[in-house]
Amino acid sequence: MSAIFPRGRVRRYVLDANALIAFFEVRRGAAEKVRHLLGEAARQDLPLLMSAVNWGEVFYTEWRYRGEVKARQAEAHLLEMPIAVIAADRERASRAGAIKQRYGLGYADAFAAELAIERGAWLVTADPEFQKVGKALAVYPLPRHEK
Repeated sequence: MSAIFPRGRVRRYVLDANALIAFFEVRRGAAEKVRHLLGEAARQDLPLLMSAVNWGEVFYTEWRYRGEVKARQAEAHLLEMPIAVIAADRERASRAGAIKQRYGLGYADAFAAELAIERGAWLVTADPEFQKVGKALAVYPLPRHEK
């Protein structure tokens, strides 16, 4: 799991909501991979990226299934992690909307895909829906969580 491309260019990563949820819920396999990426990001002083829309999805999910206190704890933990949360302005929202329309992704998923494509980064996810995007999107796959 090298964080460097063969030509020496640093590899960037975008977290989908399910990647960070897997980390917070310590889902076997996925949590370890995310922990490794966080460690590499800290060592290289190069934060992982996440759309603000996807962060909202994590916050909502934590609140819904684990309560407000856990959601607030997750938010506090996020502030200590090497993750840059990228705002969703009008231009980004338009590009995400186009991706949603073109590939049939969920709305929040389209923001994760848009950010990864725009930054030339790998999307860290367990969601197989991103395969619809094809070669335009590099996916760093996590094990799927069975409910």
